[in-house]
Amino acid sequence: MNDDSQETTGQGKGQGEGAPATGPAYQVLARKYRPQTFAEMIGQDALVRTLTNAIAADRLAHAWLLTGVRGVGKTTAARIIALALNCTGADGTGGPTPSPCGVCADCVAIAEGRHPDILEMDAASRTGVDDVRQLIEGVAYRPTSARYKVYIIDEVHMLSTNAFNALLKTLEEPPEHVKFVFATTEVRKVPVTVVSRCQRFDLRRIAEDELARHFAAIAEAEGVAVDQAALRLIARAADGSVRDGLSILDQALATDGQGAGIGEDAVRAMLGLADRSQVFTLFESVMKGEIGPALAQLSELYAAGADAECVMGDLLDLTHWLTRVKITPVVADDPVVPEAERVIGRALAEGLSMASLARTWQMLLKGLGEVQHAPQPMAAAEMVLVRIAYAAGLPSPAELVARLDKEGAGAALESGAAGAAPPPSSTRDPTPPPAGAEVAPPPAPSQGAASPAPAPAPETGAAPAPEATASLPVSFEAAVRLLDDAREGILAAELRTQVHLVRYGPGRIEFRPSDSAESTLASRLGSTLERLTGARWAISLSSAEGAPTLSDQAQSLAEAAKREAAAHPLVRAALDAFPGAKITDVRACAAMAEDGPVPDPDQEMQEDQE
Repeated sequence: MNDDSQETTGQGKGQGEGAPATGPAYQVLARKYRPQTFAEMIGQDALVRTLTNAIAADRLAHAWLLTGVRGVGKTTAARIIALALNCTGADGTGGPTPSPCGVCADCVAIAEGRHPDILEMDAASRTGVDDVRQLIEGVAYRPTSARYKVYIIDEVHMLSTNAFNALLKTLEEPPEHVKFVFATTEVRKVPVTVVSRCQRFDLRRIAEDELARHFAAIAEAEGVAVDQAALRLIARAADGSVRDGLSILDQALATDGQGAGIGEDAVRAMLGLADRSQVFTLFESVMKGEIGPALAQLSELYAAGADAECVMGDLLDLTHWLTRVKITPVVADDPVVPEAERVIGRALAEGLSMASLARTWQMLLKGLGEVQHAPQPMAAAEMVLVRIAYAAGLPSPAELVARLDKEGAGAALESGAAGAAPPPSSTRDPTPPPAGAEVAPPPAPSQGAASPAPAPAPETGAAPAPEATASLPVSFEAAVRLLDDAREGILAAELRTQVHLVRYGPGRIEFRPSDSAESTLASRLGSTLERLTGARWAISLSSAEGAPTLSDQAQSLAEAAKREAAAHPLVRAALDAFPGAKITDVRACAAMAEDGPVPDPDQEMQEDQE
């Protein structure tokens, strides 16, 4: 079940049959420097500490589930577990140990992938229930030479549902001589019934600094000089994966044909990355709105071998770093950041607002997807930079709202002042008459003359301009009516139903909000009244009882009017004549006259024939 044994024989398969062996085949760095003990693993301290203590205390689980991204050491850890459980020591008398000797027969056989009791299965190619049943059949038999029979199933999430179901019972109660180690990159696809039967370890990504140190030690062991900046580029490109980084390092070592060492430029060219300083220059040009130089810079990067997608990724990374510098300036003091980047980064972060950085991040993130799916990625990248450059000069949403509020208040004041002045006449002589001269009154309009056009009605939803800043509502009821006239019906309704007035004065309101009132009521009321009247209002909350709400007052008045009407002899006689009738409304005679002819009393009373 383990195919690695065919690759470690030391013979290259490219040689024809009968051709003499020219020496051991080249072994890639990811296999050559694969850890053989827990102490050699990097970046997985929690896993190493837990398993070391468990083995030392003889508290061994029957199944482990190792999850994490590719290349962080899941399969390596599984093989080290098999070594630790079956090592017998150099003298052949040892027991399970967190530090396998590597020289005993079991350790050598496991390391070479030929131990009969260590069964490794790739679930990506063997997903069916028959494969799992074949595996389970061997569980009942004791190991031939090892202490434990260890089943390592890689990419376990690829097993079918029936295969998982067939494995469940054995996984829950395996024989004491059987151990299971599962590895997966998609733990969410593993049934929870399987996860609950295992000890789960989440292997994390390896930090860039730790990867760079690890790669430096390997490069030194290989006898190749690699610049620190080049190592950091490789570690960044690895994205937390040791195996990916070693593959990149292997490729970089192959570029050193003359033994002169590997520099940052060589790694950038190999990976298709843009020069970091040029990325700073490109970003600065775009944020200044200088789209011409920005496009020229992008063309230079493309001609030098930089990929359009990589450039977008570098700009995203730079935007994120500048945002962190903006929030926490101490981030720029990281010693791993070059001095030039520190100086330029601080200057850029100080000159850009947080809103501008957030907007740039969103546009770059959307632009990255466009570049990835565009038929011409370079053209898509150029269009992304054009959008960002033209958006760089736009005000932020907060600045735009403040500007609109300011302009709206100024327009309202100008409109109020214009309304107080007499309307200009096109026939009036602008030159005032001399002193003492008689001024003839304007001629009366004839019946056939056209009357002046009425002033246009305000548009629906537009707030009426105040007559003057000083003419403030004289009462709380008047302030509510002002909100109604300004089409602020929701706020007016809140004032009627949720406000207990404590004290009112023109420009000042003190009230106790009801329990159901929103917390923003005071701030919204103040800003709205200031916009409508052009004067600043002092809105304060109080814990005093205050007056009943306007709605409660109106209801009390209506109930009192109904009681008074019910006491009238004529109304009382009508109520007695129509059992079940009730008074629903009381209207003044003047209001009734305005509405039209007085209705019949029988129609005013609503009967309830229950």
